[in-house]
Amino acid sequence: MSIRIVTDSTCDLPESVIVENNITVIPLYINFGSKGYLDGVEMSREAFYERLPDEDPPPTTAAPGADAFRATYEALGRAGASHVLSIHISTSLSATADVARLGAQQTQGVPVTVLDSRQLSLGTGFLVEAAARAAAQGHTLDEILALLEDQIPRTHVFAALDTLEYLRRSGRMNGAVARFGELLKIKPLLRMHNGEPTAERVRTNNGAFKRMLDILQEMAPFEKVALVHTHAADKAEALRRQAAHLLPDEKLHSVDITPVLGANIGPGAVGFAVVSAPRD
Repeated sequence: MSIRIVTDSTCDLPESVIVENNITVIPLYINFGSKGYLDGVEMSREAFYERLPDEDPPPTTAAPGADAFRATYEALGRAGASHVLSIHISTSLSATADVARLGAQQTQGVPVTVLDSRQLSLGTGFLVEAAARAAAQGHTLDEILALLEDQIPRTHVFAALDTLEYLRRSGRMNGAVARFGELLKIKPLLRMHNGEPTAERVRTNNGAFKRMLDILQEMAPFEKVALVHTHAADKAEALRRQAAHLLPDEKLHSVDITPVLGANIGPGAVGFAVVSAPRD
């Protein structure tokens, strides 16, 4: 039995992990005006974040059509897959999983299961990696799905935004509220858990860092942990140093969040993706 794992470019897994675990990634689109770019293929993250502040109107994002998913699934079937497990960004944030399900319904030659990760960024990525490793070890589809359902409620992503401006520009926040927040220097701290995005308000970068350390302490010990940021590697490293006493000794991944999310939250955001260890 050969189960192949598919995901989308919002998973934020490092290329080395994708290659090592034979994961197939379907890129989403980043649209500047009338021109669309495949995320990570036709536009790098560095190029996107350099261009973002000056764009008017702001960029938009979109999933590819169902045909792109169908073609990917059928190609994997022809290559010998007995089943495809397709894991995608939370349906509370994106229609990607719904489009993938439509592609799965149209697929011939191989059965496809689509899973809503109920997460974003490396929260999805950690699930994808776990599924790929389990598939390589010969686990059945039911066993892999049970493993993921156990991991999902232990998975959290949280990050402090540098500004409310990009949420306002993207239409995800009322303009008057955004301007009021900027005047008060509010730094929103966004959290994602089990398909539910929430937000907290802090007033300074130092306050945001302190709150993230409090959250880390609540969630320790960890099975997996990584830094996430939007074009802010130095700021992420400063956060890592402050949190060092709460983190595992091994070197942590520090990943630049996909432009598909960065278009809404802007540069300068920093935070963590974690999977808490199972508790009795």
